[in-house]
Amino acid sequence: MTGRYEIEIYNNRVHYFLTIKRNFTVLQGNSATGKTELIRLVQEHEANGNSSGITLICEAKCTVLTTVDWEIRLQSLNGNIIFIDETAAFLKTKRFAELTKGSDNYFVLVTRDDLNMLPYSVDEIYGLRNVTGSQKYKTYKRVYNEMYRLYNPSVL
Repeated sequence: MTGRYEIEIYNNRVHYFLTIKRNFTVLQGNSATGKTELIRLVQEHEANGNSSGITLICEAKCTVLTTVDWEIRLQSLNGNIIFIDETAAFLKTKRFAELTKGSDNYFVLVTRDDLNMLPYSVDEIYGLRNVTGSQKYKTYKRVYNEMYRLYNPSVL
């Protein structure tokens, strides 16, 4: 995979816009900014499609890699954007780093930990924050989640 991929995923409560440009994109953020919810939405859409009530718009297939048979699944995936939550124990392993080295996938890693084994760029570490927007009904507010760059290259 090469190039830039725009991902939009939403349901009636949350709305995410992500831009993925490299093999590894790291998403960080404070508690309750929607990191785990993003993973859940991708996983639910993958399992149930549009009947899940979740809309996912992207040119590439998006999938979630969990600890269940992760190695076998990873070896069989090509041309996917793979989301991995920080609860996946394999994320910090040497074996995971080896398998991703020549992979034809992009990886979105939702973690606050350092991943010393992986060759990711400081330019691809993003935070996730909530931006509240109002809807036409005053009792209902949709939360928009957006990425923002944590490290500004002009400051470094």
